[in-house]
Amino acid sequence: MSRPAAPEALTEPTERAGRGWTAALSLANGAIWVGWYGPLQILLALQAAELAPPGTAKESVLAWVTGAGAVVSMVSNPLFGALSDRTASRFGRRTPWILAGALGGAGALVLLAGADTVPGMALGWCLVQLTLNAAFAAVTAAVPDRVPQRQRGAVGGWVGAAQILGVVAGTGLATVAGGAGGGVGGVVAGYLACAGFVVLGAAPYVLLHRDPVLPADRRPALCLRALLAGLWISPRRHPDLGWAWLTRFLINLGNALALLYLLYYLRDVLHHPDPGGGVLMLTAVNAVTLLGTVVVGGWWSDRVGRRQPFVLWAGVLMTVATGLLAGWQTWPGALCAAALLGVGFGVFTSVDFALMTEVLPAAADRGKDLGLINIANALPQVAAPVLAAPIVQHLGGYRVLYGVAAAVGLVGALLVRRIRGVA
Repeated sequence: MSRPAAPEALTEPTERAGRGWTAALSLANGAIWVGWYGPLQILLALQAAELAPPGTAKESVLAWVTGAGAVVSMVSNPLFGALSDRTASRFGRRTPWILAGALGGAGALVLLAGADTVPGMALGWCLVQLTLNAAFAAVTAAVPDRVPQRQRGAVGGWVGAAQILGVVAGTGLATVAGGAGGGVGGVVAGYLACAGFVVLGAAPYVLLHRDPVLPADRRPALCLRALLAGLWISPRRHPDLGWAWLTRFLINLGNALALLYLLYYLRDVLHHPDPGGGVLMLTAVNAVTLLGTVVVGGWWSDRVGRRQPFVLWAGVLMTVATGLLAGWQTWPGALCAAALLGVGFGVFTSVDFALMTEVLPAAADRGKDLGLINIANALPQVAAPVLAAPIVQHLGGYRVLYGVAAAVGLVGALLVRRIRGVA
C-alpha cells in the first residue's frame, strides 16, 4: 500500500508567492514592529519617568521593565511557534495565531496605557511581548510554508523592509500622538494609536489569504514534555542549523555593540555639538542605505541561487564599517560607518533569513525552529550591554569596543562557510 501524500502544510512549496500575499504578510509584520517600537522608542521611557517612585531613577525602571519583556520574548517566540506547528484549525496553522496575537497585542497595549504603577507597567509590557510574539512567530513561519526556496531572498527582503518601516512608523505614531496629547494623556494616545495600527495592519492577511491546513490526523501530540524537549535542537544532529544560528548571533552581536553607545561616542569622543541630533542623522543614513539594499540583496541572491557569499561579504562590510568607528574617529568617519553598516545589514537581513529557512530540520516544526532562530536576534540585545560596559570603563574605551565589535562580526561572517547544505 502506498503511503498517503503529505498535506500541503508539510511539503516544500513550489508555486511562487504572489505580490498580494507578500504585501499583506509584510504589512502584518510591520504592524507587529509598530506595536513593539512605538513603546520601546518613546512611550515606555515617558511612562517610566511618570511612574518612577521617589528615589528611583527612571532609567532603572525602564531597564527593569524592558529586561522582563526581553525574557518573555525569548521564551514565547519558540513556544508559540511550536503551538502553531500543532494547530489543525480549518483556517490553517498560522492565521489563527496571527489574529489572536494581533488582537491580544492591541488589548495588552491598551492595558499598558492604563498602568499607573511600575509593576502594572511591567505586567502590561510582558503581555505585549507575549501576544505580539505569538503573531510574529506565525508570520515568520508563513514564509517557508508558502514561499519556494528560489524566492525566499526577495520575500525576506520585503519582510525586512517592513520591519524597518514598522520601527519608523511606530516611533512616528508615538511621537505625534504623544505630542498631541501631552503628558500622561499623550502616552495613552500613543499606545492607543499603536494598538489600532497593529489590528489594521494584520487584517488584510487574516481576511484575504488562505493558510495551508494541517489535517488533525497529522498533528503531533500536544505533550508538555515533548513540547519543552523540542525547544532544544542538537547542533551535532543538525550542524548546518547550528552554524547558521551562530553566524546570525555573532553578526547581530557585533551590530548591537556598534550601536549601543553611539550617543556617548558622539558626545565624549567626537565632541559633537548636538549628540542627540547626530544620532538621529546617523540613524537616518543607516535606515536609507539599509532600505536600499534589503530587497535588492535578497532578490540578487535568489537570481544567482546562492546565499553564503552574500552573508559573508555583508558581514565583512559591516566589519569594515565598525572598524571605521575605531580607527577614523571623526564625524565624516561616523557618517561613512553608518552608511556601510546599513548596506551590509540590509543584505544580511534578507539573505540570512532565506538561508535560515533552508537549514530547518523538518517542515512540521518550522514555527518552533524559526522561534529558536529568532533568539539569535534578541539575545545580542541582552548580551551587548554586559560586554560593552566593562570594555568602555576598564579595558580601553571606545576604540577597543569597536575593535571587539568588528572582530565578533567578522568571526560570525566567516563561520557561514561551515554550512554544507546551502551554497
